[in-house]
Amino acid sequence: MYEFFKNLDRRWIFLLMLLSVAIPILLQVRFPEKPTGLAQNVFDEIENLNEGDPVLLAFDFDPGSEGELGPMATAFTRHCCEKKLKMYFLGLWPVGPQMIDDTINKVIRADFPKLEYGKDYLNLGYKPGNEGVIKVIVTDLRELYTTDDKGTNVDQIEMMNGIYSVQDFELVINISAGYVGTKEWVQYAATPYPETIRLVAGCTGVQAPLLYPYIPEQLTGLLGAIKGAAEYEKLVIDKYDRALGREPDGKYLEGIRRMGPQLVAHVLMILLIIAGNIIFFTERKREARS
Repeated sequence: MYEFFKNLDRRWIFLLMLLSVAIPILLQVRFPEKPTGLAQNVFDEIENLNEGDPVLLAFDFDPGSEGELGPMATAFTRHCCEKKLKMYFLGLWPVGPQMIDDTINKVIRADFPKLEYGKDYLNLGYKPGNEGVIKVIVTDLRELYTTDDKGTNVDQIEMMNGIYSVQDFELVINISAGYVGTKEWVQYAATPYPETIRLVAGCTGVQAPLLYPYIPEQLTGLLGAIKGAAEYEKLVIDKYDRALGREPDGKYLEGIRRMGPQLVAHVLMILLIIAGNIIFFTERKREARS
């Protein structure tokens, strides 16, 4: 057995990795999720808001990071719709409006058709300038956002009554794939205005460790990668689907579904690492004896 694993062709390992990802996808394997405190904090921040409260959703990601962040965007939007919050979307990445439109079509227009554009949700679109945009809109939103994404003057939009800066929102929700993203929202919004700006976020796995130092002061809650998305999805569907005795739509289970192949692949990697170390140390002992 030792010689078999020692001389195992690496192509068999590649095949095992392929199967570890493909089989859970084909069989739609799902594992139970237990939300962590960070995911619970994100859920509670939104859950504690009142109907009609204004919420800013900043979509700072692109299709390349949709695998991790798409389920978060869907879950955040669905949760805000269930709470009947006023949703204001914007993006600091050039393709941000595309991600916003995709989420609006998937969630609001599909499942909440009674919500009206301009009264219940609004897309402010993209503005170039990275963190410079944040520095301006924390005190004067209309300095840069004079129209919505469709070109309508914001003074003519009912939802904009009483909204003059980021400080007028009850909560800022940022979905971040990198620069510009959550770190900049922390530095230029939540940190200078701790009394008036509350921030929660979802980010890619590589970003999460860099953001942990900001918890819980500047950043109340954080969803890290697809694992965080899956935990948050569970909280939302438990409250708004299973508590009412109905099964959730599949699009609200994407994070949980994507965790299946990831978990199996990670277990396989750990087993291969253990096997490799056993072979390595066994070989060293044999060489030492000889």
